[in-house]
Amino acid sequence: MVSTPAAIDRSGRQYLPAPSAASPNQSLLPLSARVNDQDHLEIGGCDIVKLVQQFGSPLYVLDEESLRTACQQYRSAFEQHYPGESLVIYASKAWNCLAVCAIAASEGLGIDVVSGGELYTALQANVPANRLYFHGNNKSTEELKLAIDSGCTIVVDNWWELNTLATMKPEGARSEVDAASPSSRLPVRIMLRLTPGIECHTHEYIRTGHLDSKFGFDPDQLDQVFAYVSQQPNLNCVGLHAHIGSQIFELQPHRDLATVMVQWLSKAAQQGLPIQELDIGGGLGIRYTESDDPPSINEWAQVVCDSIVKACQTQNVPLPKLIAEPGRSLIGTTCVTAYTVGSQKVIPGVRTYVTVDGGMSDNPRPITYQSIYRAVVANRMSAPLTETVAIAGKHCESGDILIKEATLPKTETGDTLVVMGTGAYNYSMASNYNRLSRPAAVLVNSGEANVILQRETYQDLVRHDRLPERLSIKNISVKHQG
Repeated sequence: MVSTPAAIDRSGRQYLPAPSAASPNQSLLPLSARVNDQDHLEIGGCDIVKLVQQFGSPLYVLDEESLRTACQQYRSAFEQHYPGESLVIYASKAWNCLAVCAIAASEGLGIDVVSGGELYTALQANVPANRLYFHGNNKSTEELKLAIDSGCTIVVDNWWELNTLATMKPEGARSEVDAASPSSRLPVRIMLRLTPGIECHTHEYIRTGHLDSKFGFDPDQLDQVFAYVSQQPNLNCVGLHAHIGSQIFELQPHRDLATVMVQWLSKAAQQGLPIQELDIGGGLGIRYTESDDPPSINEWAQVVCDSIVKACQTQNVPLPKLIAEPGRSLIGTTCVTAYTVGSQKVIPGVRTYVTVDGGMSDNPRPITYQSIYRAVVANRMSAPLTETVAIAGKHCESGDILIKEATLPKTETGDTLVVMGTGAYNYSMASNYNRLSRPAAVLVNSGEANVILQRETYQDLVRHDRLPERLSIKNISVKHQG
């Protein structure tokens, strides 16, 4: 068994041993990745080829060591660099399921949710309600009731939501969430989401801090919002929230954000609204390809913490509880997706298409965001790189291309192809397009693989379908016979 980590080799082969990245978000592969004596990729002590044989493909493979390491690095970085109280909460929209929520919570993190379903999942994973933060720009009345009864913090996004919460009262325990929850949840613990007007260099669909955004109160409304909230006995406004975007490599926007948010904090205090928490969002990027060079978790946290401290000193306000909500940088590089290679199409002088048994239904990011990924042939890790091909999905869409130009060894039908960095927004955005069943996911650690998401079956695909009696085969047959 080769005991050194697998890393990119620029000299003509897929991988050679190299030192591990200091920060999980800077690593292309999960931290436990190795090449074993069968020349197979191994993660968490598990041979990827054997995992596919056992669990089928496509298959999400989540490395527990990498996920826990990222959680620990975030938590320790804020404890080291911030002299006040801090809390790291996982932005679970990146990948929300029972196992991921439970791991994050067991490492002392809170959970950021953006829907009733995500909130329900986190509660079912036994995440304490006081570490749950409910975001979203259009929460339904039913979701707000669930949030109030659970006792989580609600991050208020707009005037409709603020007015609605001010008039709502809890209806007592919700048996499906927590039969022992108290009947009174007043006042409701809220934070206010504000738009800071900060631009950053990332895809326009994942920029959320600029003024032209569907999220948050406009900063010109600050006085009006603060005045309204201070007069609502049903609302306990404990904090302010802002988020500038996702997959960000720059550090300066986070310094700018700290300055803006502490100015808001000072203005709230002047209006008699005591704010104890500042949530600066997340947004740190990850390494999807060799050319990506994101800051480490520690570097990012240090900039955020130092900037908040400096801004508080400048504004002469006490340090708030500092909250950060990383998502992609916690989960993105901890997972790979394993596929089985199928057919090929060679167009001389144009392109070679290599098809896999998944595609846009298990990873919609390439067709949605033009995202770029890196792939390897996991059953021949030392094979030389000899061709550049397009990795095509099996869906009935010309745009279903996972990687437009993948440099790989000569591929064969039946090969196990692994796409790296698929932990964030792959399963969470997966669909049943073309009625494909969603893949299974396994959690690997110390040579053990546990299923955390079962593979859907064809029966699952029709489980919620309903066929009116008049459309039954029997009635249709009788009609045509008449």
